[in-house]
Amino acid sequence: MKSIKKNLLYNILYQILVIVLPLITAPYISRTLGAKNVGVYSYTYSIAYYFILVAMLGINNHGNRTIAMCRDNKEKLSKAFSEIYTIQAFMFCISTIIYIAYVFFFVKEYNLVFWLQLLYVLSGLLDISWLFFGLEEFKITVTRNTIIKLATVALMFIFVKEKNDLWIYTLIMSTGTFLSQLYLWFHLKKILKFKKCKFEDIKKHIKPILILFIPVISYSIYKVMDKIMLGSMTTFEEVAFYQNSEKIIGIPMGVITAVGTVMMPRMSNIISKGDKKNTTEYIRVSIKVVTLIGSALTFGIIGSSKVLAPVYFGKEFVRCSTVMTLLALTIFSLSWANVCRTQYLIPKKEDKVYVRSSIYGAIVNLIINVLLIPKYGANGAAVGTIFAEFAVMITQVVTVNKNIPIVKYIINSLHYIISGLIMMVIVYKIGNFFGINIKSLVIQILCGGISYTCLTFVFIKIFRDDILKMVKKVK
Repeated sequence: MKSIKKNLLYNILYQILVIVLPLITAPYISRTLGAKNVGVYSYTYSIAYYFILVAMLGINNHGNRTIAMCRDNKEKLSKAFSEIYTIQAFMFCISTIIYIAYVFFFVKEYNLVFWLQLLYVLSGLLDISWLFFGLEEFKITVTRNTIIKLATVALMFIFVKEKNDLWIYTLIMSTGTFLSQLYLWFHLKKILKFKKCKFEDIKKHIKPILILFIPVISYSIYKVMDKIMLGSMTTFEEVAFYQNSEKIIGIPMGVITAVGTVMMPRMSNIISKGDKKNTTEYIRVSIKVVTLIGSALTFGIIGSSKVLAPVYFGKEFVRCSTVMTLLALTIFSLSWANVCRTQYLIPKKEDKVYVRSSIYGAIVNLIINVLLIPKYGANGAAVGTIFAEFAVMITQVVTVNKNIPIVKYIINSLHYIISGLIMMVIVYKIGNFFGINIKSLVIQILCGGISYTCLTFVFIKIFRDDILKMVKKVK
């Protein structure tokens, strides 16, 4: 069995790379392509993403869970993979044909960018990362992503030089994703053998895949549909403001998602063995860890947003500061819901709760978007996302709390939020004192990190927090 600490280390190191690279590329791309072209890319990418989303159904979560449960038997593993991937291949053939028809008959502007996004759609056909996640083989996925991301960054700086290079940027990004998925297939022969499948064998996977598709499509309404609605109801500049703000929020969420990605196959495995003691302990540790990380980055972003947005993205993106502040408020809801979802509901096959909570979120988001986006643009979309994420989190936490005292674990982690609030005030005051410039931002980051770390250790001592002992016990 793979070590959780090692897998978490691989994923966190990769997430650090994911954090660092946009810090280098986003300011360059924002200034080189401009707000409108950044919005066009985001809009076309979001539409292409929907075709992938529909084709993948609920395969990622179902595949991950199924592989984790049968990974100790190579024959069962090969059979399960073959059956699930057959469904994926069939769906992507249909999705690709529909995407081509959509671009050919309905797209009137930016045709070249839409055609280049076809390569991104095709990359979904090769996406078997769910297999490696289920096997807890995170080193392979992290390695391929690191290589591809470094290569795409290098190509951006070499070939993207002006606003007319939007098509080059799109080609680099879509090709990078395609090659990233292709890389995993070279490792497949070492793990399993593809087997011929009868429809009767495939059929048993259809229902759980469709059930898990409902929350995926619901969740996408307030993660992807926001940008499509902004592009349709306002301007591409508003899409760019929202897109760039989401990139900043993606920093803490990348690390927090890494925890869920690593823990889901392990939880599926131990829950299938009826190990309730470890199930409870892992969730307790995870709540503390995600609250610790989430608090630092939530309040750090809010405190520095007025300086961060114009310094990082350029003066054209000053509006991002408000959007960024609003979206930062979703980090706690996202974090706690991620623990509920990946470490209990999906491994426990409580799919109905997962589905119901996601539908609530989608409905809330859609209503608020329709009401607020026409008048408030990106800010309206951000408010919709806040309420949607809160609705999802409340539904999932209340359900899990019936069996595991997750509310108690959250309350016992609230002193990290106190540390974050104090740090936020310090960071905000520094920004006001030094003004909007790179020096101010650097001082904010350094002082924020030092103050939060010191305050956290003080509160760990005061509240007799056992987080350090808990993390050491995790294997």
